[in-house]
Amino acid sequence: MIQKLEISGIHTKLTDKTENYVKTKIGGLDKYVPKNARSSQHVEVKLKEVKSKQKLSHECEVIMYLPHTQLTTKARGLSPEAAIDEAEAKLKTQLKKYKEKHGGPQFHHKVISYLKRR
Repeated sequence: MIQKLEISGIHTKLTDKTENYVKTKIGGLDKYVPKNARSSQHVEVKLKEVKSKQKLSHECEVIMYLPHTQLTTKARGLSPEAAIDEAEAKLKTQLKKYKEKHGGPQFHHKVISYLKRR
């Protein structure tokens, strides 16, 4: 679970249910971060209500600070949970790319041995 997780609401009131949902979904992305980067990671989640002409939508912005980079994603949905789910999916793909690049020698060894078996 991510230790440093800041959740803020802009133009919206955060409920306990929404905060727990963010902690579960975004906090669960810890398994995609390399072990050497887990102690120094920091995540900010900003939930916002966006009013367009005809409907109300919610926006979720996630900024993850890692040792060599900063990952940012924005997602919109009809409910806060839908926006959080979409942001989680986008961030998961970015973290997989980050782990491939900064995963360390053990990760590269596993990838090379997997490719040799094919």
